[in-house]
Amino acid sequence: MATRRPSILPSYPLDDMGTDTVRDTDSWIAIEPVARSTNAATVSADPPSFRESQFDIILRRQRARPRDGGGLKHALTTSSRFLNLSSDFEFAGWGSFSTLKLTSEDHAIGEDRLQDLRRARMLGEFTGAALPGNAVLGSVFYALPAVVTVCGVYSPISLFAATLTPFLWRPIMEELASALPISGAPYSYILNVSRKSLALLGAALLLLDFASTSVVSAATVASYLGGEVALPFPEFAGAALVLLVFALVSLTGLKESARIAFGLLVFHVATMVALALAACVHWGRAGNSQLRANWAAGQAPTSAGVARQLFNGFCLGMLGLTGIECAPSYIGRIKPGRFPRVLRNLHLPAIVLNTLMVTLVLATVPLETVLRGANVLSVLAEMAAGRWLRTWIVVDAAVVLCGGVLTGILSACELFTQLAHDRIVPQAFLRILPLSGAPYVSVFAFTAINAVLYTSAGASLAIVSKMFSLMWLTVMSLFPLALLLLRFNRGRMPRQGNTPLSAIVLALALTPVVFAGNVAIDPSTGGYFAAYLIGVLGVFAVTQNKVGVLRGVYWAYDQYPGLHCWAWGAALVRVMARLKRQPVCILVKTDEINHLLHMLLYVRENEETSCVKIVHFCDAEAGIPSELEANAKILDEAFPEITIDLIVVHGAFAPPQVVALAHRLQIPPALMFMSCPGPQFAHPIAEFGTRIISL
Repeated sequence: MATRRPSILPSYPLDDMGTDTVRDTDSWIAIEPVARSTNAATVSADPPSFRESQFDIILRRQRARPRDGGGLKHALTTSSRFLNLSSDFEFAGWGSFSTLKLTSEDHAIGEDRLQDLRRARMLGEFTGAALPGNAVLGSVFYALPAVVTVCGVYSPISLFAATLTPFLWRPIMEELASALPISGAPYSYILNVSRKSLALLGAALLLLDFASTSVVSAATVASYLGGEVALPFPEFAGAALVLLVFALVSLTGLKESARIAFGLLVFHVATMVALALAACVHWGRAGNSQLRANWAAGQAPTSAGVARQLFNGFCLGMLGLTGIECAPSYIGRIKPGRFPRVLRNLHLPAIVLNTLMVTLVLATVPLETVLRGANVLSVLAEMAAGRWLRTWIVVDAAVVLCGGVLTGILSACELFTQLAHDRIVPQAFLRILPLSGAPYVSVFAFTAINAVLYTSAGASLAIVSKMFSLMWLTVMSLFPLALLLLRFNRGRMPRQGNTPLSAIVLALALTPVVFAGNVAIDPSTGGYFAAYLIGVLGVFAVTQNKVGVLRGVYWAYDQYPGLHCWAWGAALVRVMARLKRQPVCILVKTDEINHLLHMLLYVRENEETSCVKIVHFCDAEAGIPSELEANAKILDEAFPEITIDLIVVHGAFAPPQVVALAHRLQIPPALMFMSCPGPQFAHPIAEFGTRIISL
């Protein structure tokens, strides 16, 4: 393969007619800033000749140009914005054309990595549901008291209506999962169907949602225990201890963590069944007197008041479903065809558990007792069967809410892995422990985020819970949005299911209504939501636009000559050049120049790179498209800031070959882009690991 040219060019002299004098050379680069002065010495040799680039087709077109009106591709024609750096800094060098034949070693590596990917999908319908199930079914400990506080005796109606809403979301999530069964959703969904900037918004919301899941679960554990016994330490210390312990548990790896989560969930379900049976027996013995008393005491004076309480209860009742959004985050680990069952196993128990428990509470516990304390289920347990059952409920609350902490950590690790593959966060997030395969950098980073979130909220469970409800609602709105974008931008993509458009629009319209309802209950909620979201988005904006930030820093440095004594400029230029030399790959099937142009425009707008490799897989029968080389050369001239290499690979376009090529070129599959496959596409999209960037 041809060697790519360096990303930085020096200034070079002009001939008598004012055009660039270009001489043949094999090596040239200017790292030091070039002073804009007529007496400045040339700091290095000139760029390669036009003949060396072999742009024969472009040459025929350029011969007709006037000598002073056109010319060779050499650099940007506009003046540099930097005082001491030539405009040639923007020139990435000439591209090249080469053919490549993958070796048997490449094919073996491709097959091995593909088998590893397939073996990673080891979660079934129950173990896959266990991870988010602890968050979904454990939310009864904090969602039920919140709903009763604003809804009173109408809570069963509101909670039942709220838990029915996933019937809108389930077909949407299933259709998305069948089209793109890759982890990190809904961030990964939006990344494949829209712009990267919108996907980063989804990533920021997801990260905050996962952090809120862990922090709220840990803080609720400490609060629940603090309401039952005298803790030897403050509640915030207990929450911090829970976060730390389960961060260490997550280092055992996803498979072992899923088994632990499944054990916790089984214990919780058994506890809830025992509580429901005991409460039903007590209700049968005591009769309906307490229920009638609560109904009389909690009646709203007007029909408008009833409607208001029902709506507020419906809005807060959504907290009873928090955790269901975590399931698609690691769908790449769930066995094929099991995801719809995972959603079913999460949803149906949530309907029964939330509605049944709030009904039993109102039928057994005086309303003033319910409104006075948060540990309503433990109060119900003591009234139904005695102190022993109350102790059991407290233990269960601690156990299942700790499972919610684990859910947030593992979901965040999957998201960090996707972000690292897409070069949004450092590659260190891909490091794993040799024995368990756990991404320890992601675990520790997420634990630090949890600590910052909890500390900045003043260790207040109320504040974090306020943000949690809005984060969850916003994340849920990303699923119908992603499906709309998929149908519009990637309509050819093969998938199962056909969710009615009216259901998608209804789900998308429902979230802002519930969002506004939660803000109306407590307007300060919107402030916390905005503050945390802006903070995370700011970090992602910097990590996604590293070169742009460094250019701004260099420009500021360039304006003050007094700073040049520290020689920071050369170091900044080297860092910018190194970051932009990280290559990406475009997998193309045809030679249509408009298609190639649109893919290049996507790369220029969404990726920080000056090196693009256009790859075409060619079998012996089809041959190379006739205009592919010519069009690649034209585009290489049209984008002086990008080196465009054309590589023709001998072989069929299939997952093993693409993975082998990724290894050969040392480009992650996540940075290999392709157009949308059609309904007759023979291979699973998830096995390629590539990003879809065009229709």
